[in-house]
Amino acid sequence: MPGGRGGCRALACAVQEGTHVPEPFATQRESTARPMHEGNAATKIAAGLLRNGLRYRYLRLAGKPGRPQAVSLEITHACVARCVMCNIWKIPRSVPDLPLKDWIALLSSDLLRDLRELDITGGEPFLRDDLVSLLRAVCELKPTRLKRLASVAITTNGILADRVVSMVGEVLTPMTQSGLELVVVCALDAVSDLHDQIRRYEGAWSLVSKTIAELLKLRSDHPNLILGLKTTVMPLNIGELEDIAQYARDRELFTIISPAIVTPGRYLNADMVTNLTLSVAQRARLAEFCKRADFRWSYHAKALVRYLETGTMQKPCSCGFNYFFVRSNGEVFLCPLFEESVGNLGASSIAQLFASTEARKIRGRVGKCPACTRCTEPGLERYSLPCEGFAYLRTLLEMGPRSFLRLHRHLGLDKYV
Repeated sequence: MPGGRGGCRALACAVQEGTHVPEPFATQRESTARPMHEGNAATKIAAGLLRNGLRYRYLRLAGKPGRPQAVSLEITHACVARCVMCNIWKIPRSVPDLPLKDWIALLSSDLLRDLRELDITGGEPFLRDDLVSLLRAVCELKPTRLKRLASVAITTNGILADRVVSMVGEVLTPMTQSGLELVVVCALDAVSDLHDQIRRYEGAWSLVSKTIAELLKLRSDHPNLILGLKTTVMPLNIGELEDIAQYARDRELFTIISPAIVTPGRYLNADMVTNLTLSVAQRARLAEFCKRADFRWSYHAKALVRYLETGTMQKPCSCGFNYFFVRSNGEVFLCPLFEESVGNLGASSIAQLFASTEARKIRGRVGKCPACTRCTEPGLERYSLPCEGFAYLRTLLEMGPRSFLRLHRHLGLDKYV
């Protein structure tokens, strides 16, 4: 693993479970000083969480938004795969994606001055010829409009191997100079030809393997490049999880492993509920997998185990308060799993949409509707734990400063609090 800040981040990035990193060797002096340092750091975090928790509750009562700190942009619905768990690729090609200038205008908005994390997704983001231009624009906005932005994450199926590696290589230097981490997450649902079957693309497994191998070479020279895997768990691949975990350990990749989400919103896959729903035995198998030692620093894995065993997801959500999602056509959603949009960027500014009457109504439903009790979105705690405040504060009190700070670093939440 590369040294420096980026090397630590390879296994300490948002909700990302991976190989355990041992504590660095400490001299006697360091051992004596560490408890005091850890106590001071934990106290500062606790104070911040208390402030955030009080503010979040005021916002909920008033129906007001906070400042967005995390944003997901679906920059295209086009995709080369035809995945068995997703219908985004079925959006007609005649539906245009927002042009580059509109995405840049969105990121230049005053509303996003507190943005910490930018998530770029699709479809397949690397199909856009202007993806590099978008990332360069983000770098240019960093000193003036996006001063608090810490990382940009891109999710890819990795099928366009040469294109992915070329584009990533082209932006690493300007992103390093801008003080930005680039997180590239490759979708991997099996370490065999079963991955081809799930992605419904012949050769998908060999192509994503090639992409990962070439990105690992880039990581050796660029510690700001963080690499990981995202596995969508379904009946087809419930038996593949250990092999995927071993593949990740061997390459020092973080993992995001979570059940398929069925929703008429983000993935447009409500018709797939039968094929994607895990049986009782499969839920128990996934729960046992998530209890293993590799996941002991994962907040999501622990919440997922509780959900698999009880049928109810219990973790805080701040969608619509410090997060929103934008569909490729400019439709803005406070929660990507809700069907209701608050409007389109082609008709109103993001500031107007985020503060609208419709947005206020939808915010009132966040965390309270039936879909929320079934939500297994693995990235939720990145922005929700610091914003909601109190649940994360309880975690600190339960774990103690040292263990909590390790969890905090692992989740990558120092960018938020």
